[in-house]
Amino acid sequence: MAGMTDDFAVSFRPPMGELRLSLMSFNIHFGVGSDGEADLARLAAVMRTAQADVIALQEVDRFWSERSGFADQAGWLASELNMHLAYGANMDLDPPRPGAPRRQFGTAILSAWPILTWDNTYLPRFDGQEQRGLLSALIDVNGVLVDIYDTHLQFDDAATRREQAAAIVKLVGTPDRPTILMGDLNAAPGDPEVAELLEVFEDTWETGGTGSGATYPAWDPRTRIDYILASADVTVVETAVIDTAASDHRPVRADVLVPAPGVS
Repeated sequence: MAGMTDDFAVSFRPPMGELRLSLMSFNIHFGVGSDGEADLARLAAVMRTAQADVIALQEVDRFWSERSGFADQAGWLASELNMHLAYGANMDLDPPRPGAPRRQFGTAILSAWPILTWDNTYLPRFDGQEQRGLLSALIDVNGVLVDIYDTHLQFDDAATRREQAAAIVKLVGTPDRPTILMGDLNAAPGDPEVAELLEVFEDTWETGGTGSGATYPAWDPRTRIDYILASADVTVVETAVIDTAASDHRPVRADVLVPAPGVS
């Protein structure tokens, strides 16, 4: 598949009792690419080519400001890709004028499968820091329930990230069904905040990826800060980083198998 570091076009027949699910995590930088140009259609094209069933997005504007033309980026992408939408507004401000929509900035989950319920929970922060959150969505994958989480941790303070990771672990608890956490963790593999999350999840890159998995900056990736993590009952088939200039991050894509009792 063009633009991918690994080939997802290889035919694969899942074992009996499992369903294949394609995942993608993408910090879209409110539509602005590494070339400095805002182009939401370019982002949609990357997502369409990736053919992911569930996409976790970070840095998504909704009527936010002139930088994105006061567009509803989450709604536009969901409509363009014909996917269900859950949106977590971590910043929610009064509209610029009476009667206009509220100005929002946060995360989004797009799903080809129905979203049954969703919720957004604020994560800990210190004074002067941007509010971050944990967006959760329960999706129905051909009768199999899967919990999807999307987050974006504090970019400039490791202590805050550690607090946020601990809060996520507490919120998720012990998964009793297939559970996926995706997002921009702003931390490298081996950092304490990532280790905190790996008490609950497994890193799909460690199982299914090849090479460093670096995602940032998009024009010359040197560090891996974007992740797809999965509960222990999820089997990783393959994980890859997609080469694109549509954002300042490169997205991560993973194919996994989720247990599906009674499905053959």
